[in-house]
Amino acid sequence: MGLTLEREGWPFSYVDRVRFGDLDAMRHLNNVAFLGFFESARIAYIQSLVASHSPVTPEDEVGLIFAEAHINYRSPALFDEEIRTFIRPRALKRSSFRTEFLMTSETDGRTLAEGWGALVGYNYAADKATPISEPIAAALRASGAEADPEF
Repeated sequence: MGLTLEREGWPFSYVDRVRFGDLDAMRHLNNVAFLGFFESARIAYIQSLVASHSPVTPEDEVGLIFAEAHINYRSPALFDEEIRTFIRPRALKRSSFRTEFLMTSETDGRTLAEGWGALVGYNYAADKATPISEPIAAALRASGAEADPEF
């Protein structure tokens, strides 16, 4: 949907809307759907850093894969509610990096969820992890990511 930059400490945000298909039987955003909102924001964030990045990487090239996620659910999101997902980079290693996210309601500002995700550089032809491309790594460093040997 849209993107802006307007929260201290969070260099990027992405706005989307809860669709009917995102709801569960209790009529609020299904817990699995939160990952979809995070994914859309994360892809938009990386494309804002490196315009040539595509989430649809040919099988003979190197891409990024989502390896791990942690979510703390704070408040339900409802049908047709606008959600803003803030993204910031954190730990950066040779072949992986971590992003943190914060999802809020555009209606009343309440926190819906927060957490983090780890992405890994992946060589599809070799079927193994590979170093993050230097353009992406440099852009992540410029956006606040720091080297983290513990991650």
